[in-house]
Amino acid sequence: MMKKWLGVLIVCVLVFTLAACGNAGKDSNNAITPEASSTPAEPGGNNAVTEEEGELLPEDGASLIIWEGKSQRNFVEALAQEFTEQYGVPVKLEEVENPDQVTKLTTDGPAGLGADVVVFPHDQIGRAASAGLVLPNDWFGEETASENDPNAVSAVTFEDILYGYPRSVETYALLYNKKLVSTPPKTFDEVIAFSKTFNDPKKNKYTIMWELQQFYYDYAFLATTGGYMFGSNNTDKEDIGLNNDGAVEGAKFLASLKESLLPLNTGDITFDIKKGLFIEGSLAMDINGPWSLADYKAAGMDLGVAPLPSIGGKPMSSFSGVQGYYVNAFTKYPNASKLFARFLSTKESQLRNFEMNGTIPANLEAVQDPKIQNDEITKAFYEQFSHSTPMPAIPQMASVWGPITAGIADIWDGGKDVKASLDNSVSQIKDAIASQ
Repeated sequence: MMKKWLGVLIVCVLVFTLAACGNAGKDSNNAITPEASSTPAEPGGNNAVTEEEGELLPEDGASLIIWEGKSQRNFVEALAQEFTEQYGVPVKLEEVENPDQVTKLTTDGPAGLGADVVVFPHDQIGRAASAGLVLPNDWFGEETASENDPNAVSAVTFEDILYGYPRSVETYALLYNKKLVSTPPKTFDEVIAFSKTFNDPKKNKYTIMWELQQFYYDYAFLATTGGYMFGSNNTDKEDIGLNNDGAVEGAKFLASLKESLLPLNTGDITFDIKKGLFIEGSLAMDINGPWSLADYKAAGMDLGVAPLPSIGGKPMSSFSGVQGYYVNAFTKYPNASKLFARFLSTKESQLRNFEMNGTIPANLEAVQDPKIQNDEITKAFYEQFSHSTPMPAIPQMASVWGPITAGIADIWDGGKDVKASLDNSVSQIKDAIASQ
C-alpha cells in the first residue's frame, strides 16, 4: 500500500513540476523518459495484482466497455482487438460522443450501467472528479506525467490528482489561403499591414476573422498581455484575472482591431459565414482549429497553418483542450480498465491514431516522430499548442462564458469603456459563482 501512495505523491510532484516548467519543458527532449513498462504493479487488495512481480493483471473473467465518438471507431476497434489478443479481455465499443459522456456517466456510473473506460475533453474533469465518477491514474501516473506534454498532463489533473490518460491535444491556430498569403504573418503588425492592401469590406473581402462572439477565441488577446481566467494554474475560483491590467491592455488592443482590420459586429461572424468566405477566397486568414480542416481540404483549398501572430513581441496564448481516457470509478474491473486506458494512450497508440484520424499527439516522443515533423499542418498546430493555456477544469468555469462574452460585445459592438466593461463582467462572474 505504501508503494501506491508513494507513486501518487511522485505523480503529483511531477505534474506540478512539469506544469511550472511550461514551454521550457516541452522544448527539451531530455525530459522524455524511457519507454514505460506495459505491466507495472498495483497493490490495493486485488487478487489480480502481483506486487512482488511488479505486474498489474486484469481480473479473472474481465470484459470491458468503452464509450467513444463515431470518428474514433476505427482506432478503438483496432486497438481493442490487439488488447484482447494480449490480455484475453474482450472489449466492446458503445458510441457516445465525448461532450456527452460525463453527463451520462453521472447517472449510469453509480447505477452500474456506465462504460469501464470513457473519454472526454479535459475541461469536464473537475465536474467528473468532484462527483467521484473517475478513478485516479495511479498505476501508470509516473509514465503518463513524464511522457506527455506538461500542458496535457496538467489539463487531465484536478486538485493535485492525475486522473486522465491523454489521447490527443487541440487548439486553434492561423489558417491561411496560400493563394492569397505567400508567407504567414508572424506579428499582428504584419496582419494590419497586409490588411491595407487586401481589406475591402464593400466587396466582402477581409484579411482575418475569428468567431468574435466566442470568448474561446477572444481569450487569446487578453491572455497574451497578462490576463487570465483563474489564478493558481486556473484552479483558484477566488482569483479572476479578466479585468487586471494585462487583460485591459489586451482588450484595448482587441478593440483597436475593429477599425483597422475587422469592421463587423460580433454577431456578424459565425462559423459558417467565415467558412464560406474562406473557401471562396474572400477571406485570407482564419483563426480556427483542426476540426475545420476536413471542410477546407474537401473544398480543394491550398491551405497553410501557422502559429498565431504575436502581440507586442509575445506569442499569442490560445485556449487548448486535451482529450483523455478515464476509468469509471464504478467499474467492476479497475485493473483491466487501467491497462486498457494505458494501452490506448502510449506513444505508439497516439501515433497510430494520428495516422488513422489526424489527431495531434500529446506524447513528447511521438511529436518528434518524422510522421509529425513532416506534416506541416500538424506541426504548426502543435507549435501553437506549446503557447496555449489549457481550458480551466474547475466547475465554476460555467459561470464565466456569459458575462465575459457580453463584456466583449459591449467593448467591440458598443464601443464602451474597456476597463468598466471588464469590471462589470468580473462582478457578474463572482456573483454567479457565489450563488452556486
